[in-house]
Amino acid sequence: MIDWSHHLIVTPILLPMMTAAILLFIDERNRTTKALVSLTATVLLLANALVLFIVESGPNSFENVYLLGNWAAPFGVVLVIDGLSAMMLLLTAVLAIAALVFSMARWHAVGAHFHTLFQLLLVGVNGALLTGDLFNLFVFFEVMLAASYGLLLHGTGTLRVKSGLHYIAVNLVAALFFLIGVSLVYGTAGTLNMADLALRMPDMEPDRLILMEAGAAVLGVAFLIKVGMWPLCFWLPSAYSAASAPVAGMFAILSKVGIYVILRLTMLLFGDGPSAGFGAEVLLLGGMATLVFGTIGVLASQALGRLAGYSVLVSSGTLLMVLGINDGVVSSGALLYLVSSTLTISAFFMLIELVERGQDAGANVLAVTMEAYGDGEEADMEDGEGTTMPGTMAILGICFAACGILLAGLPPLSGFIAKFAMLSAMMGTGSIGTTPDLAVWTLIVLVILSGVAALISMTRAGIRTFWGSIEGAVPRVLVVELVPVMLSLTLGLTVKAGPAMTYMDTTIRTLSNPSAYVDAVRNAHVVKDQSSSGTTAGEGGSAP
Repeated sequence: MIDWSHHLIVTPILLPMMTAAILLFIDERNRTTKALVSLTATVLLLANALVLFIVESGPNSFENVYLLGNWAAPFGVVLVIDGLSAMMLLLTAVLAIAALVFSMARWHAVGAHFHTLFQLLLVGVNGALLTGDLFNLFVFFEVMLAASYGLLLHGTGTLRVKSGLHYIAVNLVAALFFLIGVSLVYGTAGTLNMADLALRMPDMEPDRLILMEAGAAVLGVAFLIKVGMWPLCFWLPSAYSAASAPVAGMFAILSKVGIYVILRLTMLLFGDGPSAGFGAEVLLLGGMATLVFGTIGVLASQALGRLAGYSVLVSSGTLLMVLGINDGVVSSGALLYLVSSTLTISAFFMLIELVERGQDAGANVLAVTMEAYGDGEEADMEDGEGTTMPGTMAILGICFAACGILLAGLPPLSGFIAKFAMLSAMMGTGSIGTTPDLAVWTLIVLVILSGVAALISMTRAGIRTFWGSIEGAVPRVLVVELVPVMLSLTLGLTVKAGPAMTYMDTTIRTLSNPSAYVDAVRNAHVVKDQSSSGTTAGEGGSAP
């Protein structure tokens, strides 16, 4: 009989792809139908990601390989699921649910093909997380970027169009670097399969190895543009702050896809052998510069949207520094920080739209008609204006304070746990040793200062937003808008921080042993056509 559970590996790509195709045939005026189809597919995607994550976090965790077209690697397209990709798939699905539910209150109705583009974005992100070769990584990156172009321009306003055009131009340049890098790698190594590259690199001649490293460097530029490493990051705060709230919330994962690819290729191709440590100094120094630039931007930002955009750079800079250190224990804390910061920034982007709604009359063109708390009678005033709902403002204030605590890394939430894990490892509990050098102490100081800067900026913004004089319309908020923000504030990650850190430790140990990944891909078996037994060609195989 066919093991249908094995096809769960390809489902994160096929499900949103088929959903996007179906949505194209539904008239744009039937927005409720389109929203229900999109939401149902995304819920199924979350369930699928959760199953894969549970399998990888269990005692029988494995690296499973799916051979598309039933062609053995390195000749065919392969999808690989392991602890890191399973974690990223689950994180993407959680953000997708939150952003999609938030958009259903108003934003999905302000432009055409929102749900189709949203599903295509999921195709690109999930494909980039699962693919086992560089060419299809390029393909899925292009799908992801093409969908993000449309989503960034979703809505109206000259600022959004201006930022969108800058975003498109920069990412087209990144795509060009990506293509050039892939071409150099293929011309040098004769393969683009990641596992096959890991096998061939140790035996390369010195001159070919130099060309291979040059191709990897060009390829790295494309990823670093997406991550937002200084000085390739000037486009990011403006683009993210100009996007609609649910789109910006979903964009929080895009820079982390770049981090994922850099981590994957660094551990797989440059962990051992003659190219061990290739690019580590660039990541370390670039991460430090990015963290400093992001911290200054956070302090200087007066608009909440730009504050959130620079917070993305702070997160990226911190993670790039850890990749440059290349210490297993520090990296475990960094993975927890990746999850916590991504969820926090996504929630913050959506929260900003709610707390600023009443400050801008233009933002209330599509204002909803229900309050999260209170009834319609309490909302009426003699002059027809909305009235302050203490319950709603209190909830918004609590969510804002939680975002500030998470971004600053204060106890007791997951932001503190992640930063504490990283800093304690830097100061002696990791493989760095008990006497950190000047560079490591510099990193420790920068991480602490970035938290202080976030605390100052969020406190200042909170006082101005919630304690200042309120004029004009008070924001009207639907429960469907508050729930995604509240669920994204990582309470579950805080409660389950112990099991989460155990999972991160196991994931880093697996990544540190690239032979397991290589063997899984090499030993994936081609399924023979056995009509009599009900087995059909086209399935992949897992390593025995």
